[in-house]
Amino acid sequence: MCGICGFNWDERSLIKSMMDSIVHRGPDDSGFYTSRGISLGNRRLSIIDLATGRQPIYNEDKSMCIVFVGEIYNYLDLKPELEKRGHSFSTESDTEVVLHAYEEYGEDCLGYLNGMWAIAIWNSNKKELFLSVDRLGIKQLYYACAKKKFLFASEIKAILQCDDIPRELDKKAFVEYLTFRYTPTDQTIFKGIKKLLPGHCLVLSKDKIKIRKYWDIQAYGTENQSMQHHSEKILELLKDSVKKRLMSEVPLGAHLSGGLDSSIVVALMKTLMDTEVKTFSVAFDAEEPFNESRYAKMLAEYYSTDHQEITIKGDAIKYLPSVIWHLDDLDSDPTVIAQYLLSELTKKKVTVVLTGEGADELFGGYDEFRFLTYGKKYLSSMPNAVRSTITQIIKLTPNAMLDRYFHFTSALGEKGKEAFADFMKNANDIEKSYMLLTSFFSDDEKKILYSDWLYGFERKNADYYAQIKPYLNGATKYNILNKLIYMDIKRRMPHHLLHKIDKMTMAHSVEGRVPFLDYRLVEYSFKIPPDYKLRWNTSKFILRKAVKNIVPREILHRKKHPFVVPFDNWFKQGLKDLANLVFDKSNLMHSEYFRYEPAKSIIKKYNRAKLYYGRQLWSLISFDVWHKIYIENGDMKNPPKDLYRIYS
Repeated sequence: MCGICGFNWDERSLIKSMMDSIVHRGPDDSGFYTSRGISLGNRRLSIIDLATGRQPIYNEDKSMCIVFVGEIYNYLDLKPELEKRGHSFSTESDTEVVLHAYEEYGEDCLGYLNGMWAIAIWNSNKKELFLSVDRLGIKQLYYACAKKKFLFASEIKAILQCDDIPRELDKKAFVEYLTFRYTPTDQTIFKGIKKLLPGHCLVLSKDKIKIRKYWDIQAYGTENQSMQHHSEKILELLKDSVKKRLMSEVPLGAHLSGGLDSSIVVALMKTLMDTEVKTFSVAFDAEEPFNESRYAKMLAEYYSTDHQEITIKGDAIKYLPSVIWHLDDLDSDPTVIAQYLLSELTKKKVTVVLTGEGADELFGGYDEFRFLTYGKKYLSSMPNAVRSTITQIIKLTPNAMLDRYFHFTSALGEKGKEAFADFMKNANDIEKSYMLLTSFFSDDEKKILYSDWLYGFERKNADYYAQIKPYLNGATKYNILNKLIYMDIKRRMPHHLLHKIDKMTMAHSVEGRVPFLDYRLVEYSFKIPPDYKLRWNTSKFILRKAVKNIVPREILHRKKHPFVVPFDNWFKQGLKDLANLVFDKSNLMHSEYFRYEPAKSIIKKYNRAKLYYGRQLWSLISFDVWHKIYIENGDMKNPPKDLYRIYS
């Protein structure tokens, strides 16, 4: 794994400065190339071909040059054919295979690759720059244009080394962040800085940008096969995916949460490796279900792994500035601190780590998938009077009883029941139902909380329904569950889930690999009938069937518990004090973005619905810390060490 950067003019001092800002992505080596009209830079984390894989890498006559992030798992399969076609190799790296594949097949080379990547290739004959990211967005690439200057990099902070790129908030991305807790489109939280979307490539030629989608999920129909057939095929694809991702010349391991998905990865690693598997997990200083360490330890013992665990307490909020500095593009999720510290622990033993992310997206593992699918199937056809009766029953049902069926109902408190009532009321409207389940602030709350200009801007420019409508009611031939899964793969997964994984692992020079997101498995998952994924209120039903012989029964039949921090413990152990500091009258964020009293009242309302208001608090606090770092007075080359110093 590496970090890359570049721009369309020749300036050694700037390319070195950009490389310095992302040294954490590649502490082992660095290299750059400059020529008239181009500068390319690379920071290398050595994984494959430790001896000769230094970048940049050139083709035979040095008319083409590449810098590359990621791993191509099938590069050894591609190399013989390229050699037959006359290409000669000076390294044993996958990077050089990518370069010669591009030289041979042009942009179509991307269809030959199986892996994760961000690619930059300069063609000196055509004076053309080619950029690409992998199909699912496991690796990110950002770009910006200003004054006929074009820059790109693995992280935004590298682009901000150029004085012509202002550090300015993008208002539209900001209101989207406040609604969804991440930026769900190609725009980042920085004005003028964009993401190259998953499955897309970009060509810069004569100062003109052309962006093209080279991949999408095309398996609209379902294969009329038995559940046994599909479960066997899933296991076959998973085994091969894990096997490919064991390719490494440095130590590797796995993150083991105690849930189904990571246990599958570890189980397959156990069968494929001839050495002891190293596993790493997070424990919270709290009771279950927040603390899953009991299950992680049980699995580590079951698979006989070399297991390491880190226990995280409420004082972990002190790492928030470093976490946000590494994230660049704002993302509001307190679990990101756990991922940051887990990656730090991981680095002490290994450089490559496999994770279980992606299974929920492919096989319908999230609660909102279940609510929206069954809501559309059953609730929408109910008479309004019946739905109203059910709503009243829910409101009168004790939280302790609801906790058996819905996650964290007690923590959601009054707001959880209100949200369920609204959901029942709007079951006929899939788009509105989705927004009710995923929005962090209601429209009424925004009207009170936002400053006049911010609220007016959102009313005029927000297009949330226009964003999600093509997925939920568009021309795609998917049923409702696969529509939701498809939308998640295009929005939340790359811009939230994978964004966090990449930034938090690379913060500690660790390469994260995600076996569930092998594109072959992703494509195949859309051929599986949806009622095989969600059956009798059991999520990921077909996946559980596929792995029933390799995962302990207790884990196989364990109800999914979302990975969340014990927010109430954190609130009592320092987060409340930080919130009071952030929501001080003198703070810039209130005079410009929010009204003071409504913002302050969130703290007062916290105990009435801890999870609901806790999420709102975290979103506002994260934004304020980001604003202090990136807009007001941050250092673009070094993460801040002291949380409270940035407020002094």
